[in-house]
Amino acid sequence: MENLGLIESFSEFKDEKLIDRVTLMVILEEVFRNTLKRKYGSDENFDIIINPDKGDLEIWRNRIVVDDGKVEDPNQEIELSEARKIEPDFEVGEDVSEEVKLIDLGRRVILSLRQNLVSKIHEHDSTNVFKQFKELEGELYTAEVHHVRNREVILLDDDGNELIMPKDRQIGSDFYRKGDSVRGIIESVELRGSKPRIIFSRTSPKFLEKLFEQEIPEVFDGLINIKKAVRIPGDKAKVSVDSYDDRIDPVGACVGMKGSRIHGIVRELGNENIDVINYTNNLQLYITRSLSPAKINSLKIDEENKRVQVFLNPEEVSKAIGRGGNNIRLAGQLTGYEIDVYREGMEEDVELSEFSDEIDEWVIEEFKKVGLDTAKSVLELDQSELIIRTDLEEETINEVFKILKEEFED
Repeated sequence: MENLGLIESFSEFKDEKLIDRVTLMVILEEVFRNTLKRKYGSDENFDIIINPDKGDLEIWRNRIVVDDGKVEDPNQEIELSEARKIEPDFEVGEDVSEEVKLIDLGRRVILSLRQNLVSKIHEHDSTNVFKQFKELEGELYTAEVHHVRNREVILLDDDGNELIMPKDRQIGSDFYRKGDSVRGIIESVELRGSKPRIIFSRTSPKFLEKLFEQEIPEVFDGLINIKKAVRIPGDKAKVSVDSYDDRIDPVGACVGMKGSRIHGIVRELGNENIDVINYTNNLQLYITRSLSPAKINSLKIDEENKRVQVFLNPEEVSKAIGRGGNNIRLAGQLTGYEIDVYREGMEEDVELSEFSDEIDEWVIEEFKKVGLDTAKSVLELDQSELIIRTDLEEETINEVFKILKEEFED
């Protein structure tokens, strides 16, 4: 391959990969010098001149003239008789500059040189992509579905960069086709070898926060501050908000008239139910608000162990716990406290633990996980609802109902 052809073949990279001329020069010279080191043992006595605009490349080797038979380092020295073939008037001790043609390096070296150039330019491109997306971590981003796989969706952005959305970063109700435009956040970026792996997410609480910033001007302007957002993606979310301006109602501003402002966010998240609550430093009030829509009678807070006992009327229990225990779980994540629910004003009730002789302990624990710790708390719910809330089989629930009903019939 001639020098000219080699340079021309890499001028395309400058345009396609957006590599500036100076960087391209550095990469080219580095690869050429590495090649010269491998062939001659050192590159210190070589001058490399590259002009990509003209497609011109020159390599010059500088050696010192010595007497015939006195050469100790063929790379640094040249015999007088050889030097005079270049210029007949050379004398011992003078410097000789001789151009090295790529074709003289041999076909195998030239092929290796080209592979190294391609590798270095791709490595440079990957490093730039990594740096670019590392700065975008936690930011909203839009990309197009390129390929749908069982465990992940591959997306491409406008510059052809590949993003990966694993199954657990997808909202359950999402359905993707090739060419669909998808919005999410850049969750993380890491290098796998020399290639950046960009993780794209729609399930991160940060995605919800960024949607609030985009859709609600007061959040974008900093007039309303999002204290914390927690989610069960595609199902339910809770967001606590605050404002330093007493004239602004942060919840009202976020929700909008008849839910007009938050509706777009809900739709984007697959109709995820979003509770927006006012943040407060009053822990008791904050926990009470976090359990909305349930109405709380009283609380008993254990700050040392980060637990709170919540007392409410029987008809409020199901609201506090929520479908599948989601409401109480999110309230706990939002406040940082483990929440235990207790019923008040319920006569002639019996703790489930009293039935340990007839009901397996692990079954009782499954009920307790969703806040059902007494016989009547279980019986007041439909069996179909209990199947949804717990991980118990219908046959098991029916058997429990039978045992509990017999207790009150007796």
